[in-house]
Amino acid sequence: MTTAAEFVAVSRHFGDFTAVDGLDLTIREGELTTLLGPSGCGKTTSLRMLAGYLAPSEGQIFIGGEDVTRTPPEKRGLGMVFQSYALFPHMSVADNVGYGLKLRKVPRAERARRVAEALELVGLGHLADRRPKALSGGQQQRVALARAIVIRPRLLLLDEPLSNLDARLRVQMREEIRRIQAEAGLTVVLVTHDQEEALEMSDRMVVMNGGRVMQEGPPDELFPAPANRFVAEFLGYENFLELPGRGLVTVRPELLELRGEHLEAAGNGTAPATAVPATVTSIAYRGVELRVALDAVDATGATVPLIASVRRDAIDSRDLPALLPGGRVTVGADPGHLVRLSA
Repeated sequence: MTTAAEFVAVSRHFGDFTAVDGLDLTIREGELTTLLGPSGCGKTTSLRMLAGYLAPSEGQIFIGGEDVTRTPPEKRGLGMVFQSYALFPHMSVADNVGYGLKLRKVPRAERARRVAEALELVGLGHLADRRPKALSGGQQQRVALARAIVIRPRLLLLDEPLSNLDARLRVQMREEIRRIQAEAGLTVVLVTHDQEEALEMSDRMVVMNGGRVMQEGPPDELFPAPANRFVAEFLGYENFLELPGRGLVTVRPELLELRGEHLEAAGNGTAPATAVPATVTSIAYRGVELRVALDAVDATGATVPLIASVRRDAIDSRDLPALLPGGRVTVGADPGHLVRLSA
């Protein structure tokens, strides 16, 4: 696949602090790549260096095979959507979208045509004459998207664009951004700290920490096989324990199996090497499931907290007392569901 952009040994220092440390990363053309990680991991600094708003302390950045390390932002041909959207309140929607074209001295007729096309793409053609204050948060976000794509950018850069929306709108806009990206054939780099957002939207996820890439790959490859404990924890894995012959492993709560005399809460059988004794510490009811918190004893003799998600209809009524705080059970998992981790 064609390379749209590339970081080669890129670092960025702020005094004694290293925000990005020797970043090597390829952005593939036509894909939506997500830079994912906690605050301070280097994802936004990387995006700003790609945009040209920050210069690398070391290394090179290429866009379309061209070294743009020292090229100013306005000459990189990129579109960017910020968290705040930065719409001009005194301008109409159409004028906001066409502002970049006006700066580029695009003729009026062509500008009007391209603005109309961009607004239709984001579903706002009927609101071209409104001012931003008359729009909802989701509509304002679409205006910002239209303004970024109307210039026909080489890459579209999104800096946590959904963070100001409520939960329902965030879900809707994930689908909208993916639709727009696919219909326009855009190459997109998205910065987010939201794991669910990254998993749903990405062609490729790049998990960062401490200015470095911890792991990258398609969501359906990365999620079931996190490389280390940091990646696993950031993707929502909660269970970590040492097992004989396996070392440090993790397993999703819904894949844990609890057993008592009558209790087989999940799974189709547990190999003895994966089973450990545990004591229930708390239980929470979540509709058709129970979230069971346990203290288990792993292969090192250490007590480790575990979480199991158990379907209520899978529990024999005779074993309900075992799931009350203080109840004793055996916890295990199918060996195929265990993910072995580095430290």
